[in-house]
Amino acid sequence: MNRWAYVERAWATIPSAAVYLVVAAVVSGVFPGTRLSVVNVERIGTAALVVILFDGGASIGLRRFREAAWTIAALGVLGTFATAGLLALFAHWALGLAWITSGLLAAAIAPTDPAVVFSLLGERGVGGRVSTILEGESGANDPVGIALMLGLLELATHADKSFWVVIRIFAEQMAIGLAAGVLGGLVGRRLLHHVRLRTVGLLALAACVYAVAAVADGSGFLAVFVAGVLVGDLSAPPHAERAATLAEIVVFVALGLTIDLGGLTGAHAAEGLAMAAIAALVARPLALVPLLAPTTLRAREQLFVVWAGLKGAVPILLAAFALGKHVTDARRIYDIVFVVVLLSVLLQGGTIAYVARRLGIEERAATPRA
Repeated sequence: MNRWAYVERAWATIPSAAVYLVVAAVVSGVFPGTRLSVVNVERIGTAALVVILFDGGASIGLRRFREAAWTIAALGVLGTFATAGLLALFAHWALGLAWITSGLLAAAIAPTDPAVVFSLLGERGVGGRVSTILEGESGANDPVGIALMLGLLELATHADKSFWVVIRIFAEQMAIGLAAGVLGGLVGRRLLHHVRLRTVGLLALAACVYAVAAVADGSGFLAVFVAGVLVGDLSAPPHAERAATLAEIVVFVALGLTIDLGGLTGAHAAEGLAMAAIAALVARPLALVPLLAPTTLRAREQLFVVWAGLKGAVPILLAAFALGKHVTDARRIYDIVFVVVLLSVLLQGGTIAYVARRLGIEERAATPRA
């Protein structure tokens, strides 16, 4: 094999998300006028995530979700909290960050990313129950991470608040979001029994579900994911996955346009490298292995679930929340999270196919979504 063949083969393993993120970051550095404000990025990221989570829930569907519901719930809630706790400890003791700053950084890094997970598992041909668990976890742990981040931001920006506010906000977000999602999903199922909704109609339903949950101070992201799961078995609009793919491109480009590569210090890059290593090799394995042990997954499948916990747009979006609230060390948090995401997408994402082959993970069946 000549050197160009090696280059082409190596290029093929690089996830597209990393390319969008890096190219956009370079463009924002060369042309500062293209740089987006945090407010605009939050709006773009929120809209994109609604589309991605709804399509991700629909791609799983209720039948597949039922097969691994308890495992998904355990990884999505307990796994996220445990991962965040371990990362916060490392950030405080090793990086010297204050406890609240460590918590914010950990809450941003802990969730896996649905945009990257959904696309990479499909592109690399990973299927079976491992795919269901990973897709379900990435859809469930984002609302958990976002609710945790919102509670910590409230704590960080109000000196008179106690840690109880984090618990209260988290409980409200989850309960209201779940209720709104179930209600929206049931309405959607009823509509689909009478009419065939096109992609635009389903996305309008997702937007309404998100809005209802958000207005009621619940997690709109959890609501759209749950609604997607409930309607997924009844409808597979031909352009839904294209909409989610477009949303993934838009969100990574938008997030890249907030990055100032010239302002990324060597110290922050080193801290990001350390956090990425701890997240992938220590925190996630310690948090997830005890939760996966009681399941029927084989050891090699458990290992793959642990390795495939990819970071992406959601951690950067959460770091943008901290930046927008002007909390202490917000820029440091943002820079560290960017490095963590880039390394995760490149190294973990780039080795997904190889690790799946080595571990003998089931390949995705070549059948359309139900």
